[in-house]
Amino acid sequence: MTGAATRLFKGRSTDLTRGGITGPMLMFALPMTVGNLLQQCYNIADTVIVGRFVGPEALAAVGSSYALMSFLLSVVIGLCMGSGVLFSMRFGAGDRSGLRQCAFTSFVMTGAVTMLITALIFIFLNPVIRLMNVPDEVTPDMRIYLAITSAGIPMTFIYNFLAFLLRSIGNSLTPLWFLGIAAGMNIALDLLLIPGLGMGTEGAALATVISQTFSAVSLAWYVWRKYPGLRIRKEETRIERQRLKLITGYSFLTCAQQSVMNFGILMVQGLVNSFGTAVMAAFATAVKIDSFAYMPVQDFGNAFSTFIAQNHGAGKTDRIRKGLKSALLCASAFSIAVSAVTFLFAPAMMRLFVGNEPEVISIGARYLRIEGGFYIGIAWLFLLYGLFRAIGRPGFSLVLTIISLGLRVAISYSLAPASGLDWIWWSIPIGWFVADLAGAMRWLTLRKGS
Repeated sequence: MTGAATRLFKGRSTDLTRGGITGPMLMFALPMTVGNLLQQCYNIADTVIVGRFVGPEALAAVGSSYALMSFLLSVVIGLCMGSGVLFSMRFGAGDRSGLRQCAFTSFVMTGAVTMLITALIFIFLNPVIRLMNVPDEVTPDMRIYLAITSAGIPMTFIYNFLAFLLRSIGNSLTPLWFLGIAAGMNIALDLLLIPGLGMGTEGAALATVISQTFSAVSLAWYVWRKYPGLRIRKEETRIERQRLKLITGYSFLTCAQQSVMNFGILMVQGLVNSFGTAVMAAFATAVKIDSFAYMPVQDFGNAFSTFIAQNHGAGKTDRIRKGLKSALLCASAFSIAVSAVTFLFAPAMMRLFVGNEPEVISIGARYLRIEGGFYIGIAWLFLLYGLFRAIGRPGFSLVLTIISLGLRVAISYSLAPASGLDWIWWSIPIGWFVADLAGAMRWLTLRKGS
């Protein structure tokens, strides 16, 4: 894309098809990493404050709700992510009108799916809670938390759609600013509503929804003001069958990948719940620590995917191969360092979240030391997901997810009930490495055929 074409967007954007590789990729990934770490603060703040000021039952309710909400939001975020790959391709190819038409079609399609999901969760809330094997003492808090946070799903869609749109044109920084303010607002509201006004889990849920609404509305206002080149023109509001088919293919395959991933986690959550409240609380807390530990490599994988998609749109195959080698080195070095820290400080990390709960700390630390010792496996897998999405093969990203999560669920359900919790924890890295092997073999096959 020419400099003149890039400037038509007026706001900040980055052309990743030219110049260096490692430095620009890391700088592009950094705001995404910080932003998603801040996004984790929505649920982390709820977990810490609820755990310390309300009690273990409320902590279990909020933590288990996180697994279900992650599954529901994975549908919305997956659709936005899949569309973002096409946005990056159009930007890399210099097709500004095509980018806007793709954005309009994607917004209408994903918005409709979002409203359907929001309606369904309200209709089937009680059956879903029963399906998750939630203990009776946890059910009331979980029902209240889910009912309120589900109302914020449309706002989550708007924020993520605009964030992926901006990232597709090389701006990963702007969404961070709005998300950072929203994260701070969420923590302040948690403290005001929970210990201040004694609202319990409903206060945690309200704080989350209010903060999500702020981030969505404020980012929409910013994009409208600063990116006139992204404003949809009247003639671009037609939804053409071929374009809809293309967007649907990318979006729904990526959505399926995200949904399968979170559905598998949800199934494991159901098995974990059968072991009682202490295990539920430990697992819920350890998963939050997990999110912080490998979120940077997940976001690096998404940044890598944008890099690959822009260069794929520009037809720069050699640059794609160099980018892959650089990304593998960076992700591997980071994940090995994080695994070492997690293994050494697992009990201290758990204590930070749950206070003086010896049983919960012991169970959570065991999980972190088994699963957290192998973060390099998930780092490689995130890169493979991004690679196959960006080169027009999102279906194989779905295959890798099915392999990874399928093994995790199969091992957990077949061995854990008789042999103990450790098999749930060991199933995670086993699934990662088998999927990594399958992805590497597929990539080598594609390279030989090219």
